[in-house]
Amino acid sequence: MSHGTHAVQHEVEHRVEHDHGHHDNDTRSFNKKVALLISVLALFLSLSETLGKSAQTAALNYQIEASNLWNFFQAKNIRRTSTLIASEQAKLDLLGATDPAQKEAVRKQVDEWAKTAARYRSEPEAAGGKGEGTVELSRRAIEEQHHRDEALAKYHHYEVASAAFITGAVVLSFLAGALGLVGLAFTAIGLFAPHAVHLF
Repeated sequence: MSHGTHAVQHEVEHRVEHDHGHHDNDTRSFNKKVALLISVLALFLSLSETLGKSAQTAALNYQIEASNLWNFFQAKNIRRTSTLIASEQAKLDLLGATDPAQKEAVRKQVDEWAKTAARYRSEPEAAGGKGEGTVELSRRAIEEQHHRDEALAKYHHYEVASAAFITGAVVLSFLAGALGLVGLAFTAIGLFAPHAVHLF
């Protein structure tokens, strides 16, 4: 074998060893990067899942509070309506009353009912300043519904984010697995049939 041929053969062997080692390092480096990326996606997945559960719980709590406030509103509204009906009936009875003492008693009762009906309609100082009249209760219930809708919107976005993170991690896993299989295939070819595939 001539010196030139020996030199070329040595160069080829050196290049193959270098490329093989470089390819292994590239594959290991790529796999580490994929594994790190999957870990980061898993971290963000757990974060979005936690935030999603929190938003879902908040939405349920806001819905319960809104329902309670609407029930309270209905009860107050029924009481107010009953009071107004009784007041109007008493005013009609007042027209037929002849006894001055009876008239005065009915007038006082009508005034009391009017004050009660007004309080049922608006009672801003009740409940620590939140209010418990029908005006305040409906406002508070609508606010709770707004908070519920916002929490549900957050929840839906967190669910989409979770699905995206899961899909990304699965795709990366398949990609890493596929590349691992390619590496395994070329290792088998190198061991058992080195001339079956010509790369160079």
